[in-house]
Amino acid sequence: MSSHDGNDPYRMRDPRTQYPQPPFPRQPQNAPGEVRRMDPMPDHGETSYRGAGKLPNRKALVTGADSGIGRAAAIAFAREGADVAIGFLPDEEADAREVARQIEAAGRKAVLLPGDVSDEAFCKTLVADAVRQLGGLDILVNNAGKQTAVKSITELTTEQFDATFRTNVYAMFWITKAALPHMPAGAAIINTTSIQAMQPSPTLLDYAPTKAAIMNFTKALAKQVAEKGIRVNAVAPGPFWTPLQPSGGQPQEKIEEFGGQTVFGRPGQPAELAGAYVFLASQEASFMTGEVIGATGGSTPF
Repeated sequence: MSSHDGNDPYRMRDPRTQYPQPPFPRQPQNAPGEVRRMDPMPDHGETSYRGAGKLPNRKALVTGADSGIGRAAAIAFAREGADVAIGFLPDEEADAREVARQIEAAGRKAVLLPGDVSDEAFCKTLVADAVRQLGGLDILVNNAGKQTAVKSITELTTEQFDATFRTNVYAMFWITKAALPHMPAGAAIINTTSIQAMQPSPTLLDYAPTKAAIMNFTKALAKQVAEKGIRVNAVAPGPFWTPLQPSGGQPQEKIEEFGGQTVFGRPGQPAELAGAYVFLASQEASFMTGEVIGATGGSTPF
C-alpha cells in the first residue's frame, strides 16, 4: 500500500490528489542529496509497487539507483523477478543499502557497485562487476544524472559544463559500449532523458542539452543494434520529486512550487514511473525500439 494512501494503491484515484502538492518547504541539500532529508518523502514504490512476474530471472544494471527514478526502477525490477546491480556514488551508500534491502526482501539478489560514472575506467569496471556478480546482463538502465541550476551563462563554468556532460552523456556511452558484448538477443537498454530535451529551462543550460543528446543517442543506437535483437528505448520525465531537485537541481524558491505548473498541480513521484521502465524492459514491449515514453504531467512534447 502507498504511504500516501491508506487504501489499495491499485484502486482508481484522482491523480491530482494522489500525492503531495506544493507548496513545499525550502530544503537545501548538498549534491547528490539524500532521500531521508526530503519533505515530503518521495514514494519509490517501497510499499506500493506490486510485481506480476514480468522479468523472471532477468539480470539488470541500474545506475543512479540509490534514489529517485533509478531506485523506483530497481525495486520494481526485483519485484518482477530480476536480480539487480545498483550503481551509486559512494556518498549515497546509506540510500543504496536501503534499496538493496528492498531487492533482497523481494527474494532477489542485490549487488552494490559504488563509484563515479563520470570516470571512464569506473564505467568499464561497473559493467564487468555487474556481469560477474549477476552472471550476465539482460537489462541496462542508464539513469545516473547531474543537474545544477545556474541563472546565467556568465556564471556557468567550463568545469560544471564538462562534469554534466561526462555524467549524463559520456557515462551512458561508456557503460553501453562495455555492456553490449554481454547482452543477448531479447535484452533491453533504457535511457533516462527528460522533458528538458524538448522544453529546456533557462537555468539548465548544460543539463538540457545532455537530455537532448540522450534522446538522439537512444534513437540512433536502436537502429544500430536491432540486428542483434537488442531494443533501446528511453523514458522522459517531467518534474519528479527526487533528491536531484533540492540538492541544486532547482533554485530553492522553485522548490516551494515544484511541479505546480503541471496539469495535475503537483510533481510526479518516482513510483509513478516504475511501470514504464518495467514495460520497456519486458517482453511486452518486444516491438518497441527507438521510442521515448513521456511522463510529463500533461506537458507532452514527445
